[in-house]
Amino acid sequence: MGPGPGVACAITLNSALTPEQQRLYQDPFVIQRLLRDTRTIAIVGLSTDPQRASWFVASYLKKEGYRIIPVNPKADRILGEKAYPDLASVPEPVDLVDVFRPAQECLSVAKQAVAIKAKALWLQLRLVNLEAAELASRSGLAVVLDRCVKMEHGRYCGRLHWGGMNTEIISARKARL
Repeated sequence: MGPGPGVACAITLNSALTPEQQRLYQDPFVIQRLLRDTRTIAIVGLSTDPQRASWFVASYLKKEGYRIIPVNPKADRILGEKAYPDLASVPEPVDLVDVFRPAQECLSVAKQAVAIKAKALWLQLRLVNLEAAELASRSGLAVVLDRCVKMEHGRYCGRLHWGGMNTEIISARKARL
């Protein structure tokens, strides 16, 4: 017999995580809650280059109504928003910290996310740092690993299939966040 309701969507062949780690860090209900409840996203490693994935994701999320806070020590402004050198410099509350940095830097980012009392830590597609995830989780943050915020938003808002992507969701109705 297969996994119970809600678990089947979390187990995918496209992840570097084990099935147990996927249940912990790719739970579709956690992802949906984060996408619904998040208003402010600090993007660590947001590039000034429009050809980079981080810029593309941030511009999409901004168009979808999220408040984007760039975290990049080499930039003054990105996407019309003031950039900050690190999370500690951000002067307002952050709901979600989205990370576009190498996996070995994620523990440091997780420590900063805990220190600023962010509600969630999200490591982008192909980013896995279990030590960072465990630290954030023990500190009360929701944690997502090895997933793209933009793709997950498209999956659960009913738009991902417009680009020919398989959302792994079968429904005759558009999803509501």
